[in-house]
Formats: sequence, C-alpha cells, structure tokens
Amino acid sequence: MFSPLMDKIIERDGIAVVSAGTLDTFAAENGDVVLFVGGDWHRLVEVNDVAVILPEIVKASNGHLTPAILERDSEREIQTRYHFSKFPSLIFLRNGAYLGVIQKVLDWSDYIVEINEILARDPSQPPAFEFPKGCAPGRSASSQTRVS
Repeated sequence: MFSPLMDKIIERDGIAVVSAGTLDTFAAENGDVVLFVGGDWHRLVEVNDVAVILPEIVKASNGHLTPAILERDSEREIQTRYHFSKFPSLIFLRNGAYLGVIQKVLDWSDYIVEINEILARDPSQPPAFEFPKGCAPGRSASSQTRVS
C-alpha cells in the first residue's frame, strides 16, 4: 500500500507500478528507467519527499528517463537483487541492466550530479551488499551473546 500522496502522483503522472516479476520486462522495453523503491511511508518521512521529486527528475531528463514505482510486496526481493541498504531508493537501469542507485533524499543539485554520473556509466553488476551499521552478517539475534 502506497501513501495517499504517492497514489495521487501515480495517477496524475501515469507512472507504472511494477513488481519483481514484471520489472525485467518493463525495464528491457523502456530504455533508461528510474525505479522508485519507497519503503514504509508510515515510518520513513523521506518516502513522500522522494515521491514528489521523482516526477521532477523525469521532467529534468527531458523524457530520457522512464519512471516506475515498485510495489511494496516486492521491495525485499529487489533490495536483495540490487544490494541497496536504505529506503527510499532510486535504482537506475538501462535496457534492464543495472547502472546505479541513489539512496535516501538528496539536495536537488546533488541529484543532478549523481544522476548524470550514473547515466554516463556502462551497465554493471550491483556493488557488493554492505550491511547497515550495527548489523553483523551471518549472526542471528538469537546467536548473539547477551550480557545481563
């Protein structure tokens, strides 16, 4: 479920909503794609900020970028595929191949710089996954030592 603001932006701008199962076909058919992966809008105030910024990024690209929004149920699968650790994120794809990701909210001028750098790249594999600070790979909470 998206926020009411995101629902309005999707409807107003005709932005496609994709799933993990439909993303590959959509991206392969649409050249340079910017995929918005929002996360929990109840918990993360930045979700609505980036939702408002997404159409502005598309306008600034003069139609070069095709926007899509990932359905909430597919977020973890896509996070695993593209190895990003923060929500909201914008993932950039070219003909379905990975170009880069922008995580969290940036200043407008930083978006322009980052997007231009990402679009100048050749497609590649996503970077190695970096665990968020405080998370230890390979250790479950139940296996960690507790101090009483």
